[in-house]
Amino acid sequence: AEQKAHSCGDDASADGSADFADRASMMEVRLQAQEDEITLLKSSLADALRKLRLHDQLLPLLKQQLIAGDPESMKLSSAPESIDSIKMFIRGRPITMYIPSNIQNYEDLKMEPPFERLELDWVYGYRGRDCRDNLYFLPSGEAVFFIACVVVLYHINNRTQRHYDKHTDCVRCLTLHPDKVRMASGQTAGVDKDGKPLHPCVHIWDSTTLVTLQQIGLGAFQRGVGCVAFSFDSGAFLCVIDDSNEHMLSVWDCNKGTRHAEVKVRNYQELFCVEFNSNDSTNIITCGKSHVYFWTLSAGQFTKKQGIFGKYKKPKFIQCFVFSLTGDVLTGDSEGNILTWGKSAADVKTLAHEGSVFTLCSLQGGAVLSGGGKDRKIIRWSADLAPERECEIPENYGAVRTISDVDGEELLVGTTRNAILRGTFSDGFVAIVQGHMDEMWGLATHPSQNIFITCGHDRQVCLWKTEEHKLDWCITLEYGLCADFCPNGSVVSVGLSTGRWMVLDLLTREVVSESIDGNEQLSVMRYSPDGSFLAVGSHDNFIYIYNVTESGRRYTRFGKCNGHSSFITHLDWSKDGKYIMSNSGDYEILYWDVAAGCKLLRNRFESKDREWASYTCVLGFHVMGVWLEGSDGTDINALCRSHSERMVAVADDFCKVHLFQYPCPKPKAPSHKYEGHGSHVTNVCFTHSDSHLLSMGGKDTCILHELFFFMLASDKL
Repeated sequence: AEQKAHSCGDDASADGSADFADRASMMEVRLQAQEDEITLLKSSLADALRKLRLHDQLLPLLKQQLIAGDPESMKLSSAPESIDSIKMFIRGRPITMYIPSNIQNYEDLKMEPPFERLELDWVYGYRGRDCRDNLYFLPSGEAVFFIACVVVLYHINNRTQRHYDKHTDCVRCLTLHPDKVRMASGQTAGVDKDGKPLHPCVHIWDSTTLVTLQQIGLGAFQRGVGCVAFSFDSGAFLCVIDDSNEHMLSVWDCNKGTRHAEVKVRNYQELFCVEFNSNDSTNIITCGKSHVYFWTLSAGQFTKKQGIFGKYKKPKFIQCFVFSLTGDVLTGDSEGNILTWGKSAADVKTLAHEGSVFTLCSLQGGAVLSGGGKDRKIIRWSADLAPERECEIPENYGAVRTISDVDGEELLVGTTRNAILRGTFSDGFVAIVQGHMDEMWGLATHPSQNIFITCGHDRQVCLWKTEEHKLDWCITLEYGLCADFCPNGSVVSVGLSTGRWMVLDLLTREVVSESIDGNEQLSVMRYSPDGSFLAVGSHDNFIYIYNVTESGRRYTRFGKCNGHSSFITHLDWSKDGKYIMSNSGDYEILYWDVAAGCKLLRNRFESKDREWASYTCVLGFHVMGVWLEGSDGTDINALCRSHSERMVAVADDFCKVHLFQYPCPKPKAPSHKYEGHGSHVTNVCFTHSDSHLLSMGGKDTCILHELFFFMLASDKL
């Protein structure tokens, strides 16, 4: 009766929480709608004020022409009205685009996708911060791990990568078949561009050929797949736990793709691990928050025994488990203990770590490795759990998330700070894979070298070498949101979330200059083509202009562009370095005469023929065709024109990278579309030679390095 009452209380609590969440969600939607309406009204008011100012400027001239009675003069004054222009609409707001003089017949323009295509060359990063048991070593010499939507096969000696890229959303779990060739990987559900949920599933695939052998459970799982495991005998069966509230456990026939059985594991409680018993494939073990369950599968039905902690304190979390040579289950928990379980009771407790035991790994011969959280230690235990050796990984890599055995001596270690380490107890460990740990926004490529810089919410500013595919250096600052290299290539400027910005020397990593503009976040840093000016775009609606001297090491305020009615999102310099084109959060396109003292050019048609040194503004005539019909203005986060001015790459809010021809001025322009990211794509950038394109995901902390190749006309047909 107590259990029933407790269950009812839980249900009521859950219903109340769901009710509150629904109401809160509705209020957030209403608030967002009101904010959108205010933004639209502000931008409409700004438009009206600009038109009034323009009218006031033109009225005296018009009066003079009427008095003079000069028909030629009157004809000239009305020229702006006769200029061909087109309108695009974003969230109901009309945006006028003036057609350049060199386009005579706009309606006859034909848009085609570029001849160039992309193929994935390298993936930077590893998902260790919130995933477990996601690092394996193959007989081929490859480490297998995942990040975003890609499973990476990285040869640790040859330093080459292959990629399994058939997933449509973030990969969450991974397991290796007993034959050491086949793999199974599960993904989250995700949503399409219209917000409709997509079905999660498990892919079974061949690690040699990268061919998908079976797709398991499409439409059967909710939210995502949290854990997967093959049976130990012949790997004929796969057990899966989904991410629904009930955490459904199901067993599938790997060859037929059919479900044998299904059962609810636990309501609203975390589940961390599932495995078939190594000696009996009718037995399955699961663990998670305050529990270990021993399941028996018979005639398509599950029966459950709960692990009894007995004289030992029940830990808050059971994080991991492995099987001993005798078939006992060894669990690692949040109290730092390794518990040895008999049939379903904890028999022996071994204090292993200060803080949580995050992972356990069985070695041939019965030895066991344990990885600690707080103490960051890796300990080798004998078969009877006597400590043999231990080491501690460096603090900057975080805690030990998972361990994979290479040859009994050498190990691979995945960490909570998204790094993979390689090493031994004797020689220590070095990083072979590194990545960011939180949302990324800042990306810039060097003007002449094969290096690029990234920054994000993890406070890390990282310089990467594209030829060696490795991190060169990393320093800690505040939240970094934007960056740009000085054209001379010796320094890089980084804009932060506090309005502060810094200039770093690439060789010494020292801060050679710093300044602060306002107290809101900076969204764009952009040097003029000759490096004599730096433009800093801020969320306080201003663009700050600085004179740059001493090879990019000295900065003095030149002026401030004041005229936007919302925060600055993107800006570009003209090729002569005298003008700036800028976009803002309320979809304005403004032009500035920097040489004339940061003067706003009120007649935008005067800038229609101006040539731009870069093109990153998402709104403009030359890139109008990248917007889909019905776009809300935030669907495109970034774009970048190639140095050859033949292509434009687009980063969208739906995890996609698009490649269009440049210019791209007509609606519904065709493009090549590329997947791989599992989050909104925040930035894209071409390398200095246009040989590669870099893209970064926001929350997926993944950087994709993609190689260009040419598609022949015959292939296109």
